[in-house]
Amino acid sequence: MVAKILVASVSFCNFSIKQKPGEILKEAGIEIDISDKGKALTETELLSVIEKYDGIIVGTDPMTPKVIQEGKNLKIIAKNGVGYDNIDLKAATAQHVYVTFTPGAVEQTVADSTFAMIFALARNIVLGNIAVRKGEWPRIIGTDVSKKKLGIIGLGRIGKNVVMRSTGFNMDVYAYDPLIDAAFCEKYGVYSVDLDTVFKTCDIVTVHAPLMESTRHIVNQRTLSLMKPDSILINTARGELVDEQALYDALKEKKIAGAAIDVFSKEPPARDNPLFELENIILTPHIAGYSSDTLLASGMMVAESIVATLKGEIPPYVVNKELISK
Repeated sequence: MVAKILVASVSFCNFSIKQKPGEILKEAGIEIDISDKGKALTETELLSVIEKYDGIIVGTDPMTPKVIQEGKNLKIIAKNGVGYDNIDLKAATAQHVYVTFTPGAVEQTVADSTFAMIFALARNIVLGNIAVRKGEWPRIIGTDVSKKKLGIIGLGRIGKNVVMRSTGFNMDVYAYDPLIDAAFCEKYGVYSVDLDTVFKTCDIVTVHAPLMESTRHIVNQRTLSLMKPDSILINTARGELVDEQALYDALKEKKIAGAAIDVFSKEPPARDNPLFELENIILTPHIAGYSSDTLLASGMMVAESIVATLKGEIPPYVVNKELISK
């Protein structure tokens, strides 16, 4: 019987399937169904089709226990990205379904996007662009990035790449991470501090933590209240790391100067999201990791994992490693 997979990941549907990763899947003789929704599938949509598939390529699609249990033929859930908080690992492992991801694929791109957002906010690039297109000519005063204090919440692969970029701007870097890499901090002169110190001290705070119960709403009313009035916040990680209502209040009341958000607690956000009312925030549609280079690299890792699994082999990039030893 021919193995069959569902491609739910929007970026894989729009880009990778048309490139080398798609060729690899087709050459392996795999039957491929491609979602035409143009956005993440809902749990209900997944429940209605998942039983037909041996594998699925997901983005932020909710692979809940119900979906996984309904996927009686599932052998692999391949995440086209690094954050796999939308996949219930316990349920997948219990059903002997491999969960794979693409470590290292997006770290450079997201770090680049983080600095792009920092500069756009600091120099009012977006407001200036809008004004000129309206026929206006405001001489908007920005602020320098050089020699500022940069706070990083989550010093993993992406956070470390942000640190390395910061060295070219002579920034003082403060980092919070429960599993801090002391050797890295020593090498790059990073101050390892507690969470409150990051918020109190830094001119720019950027979030790169994984989403877990302990990090959900790590940016909240209390921590935002610690920030300086001229400071800015960047989130290119996960929407649920930031309490959006608390952020709205802080921006509206000018308790912080600005924010740039690439991710939302609900994606796409509702059209009446109050953040849309504000001028001192930059909003982008979860594209910090979207570059042709990154999507190709990530897609190749996904295709490699899918093909290996459906050939009866142990795939690379396995998250639930306990299955490997069984």
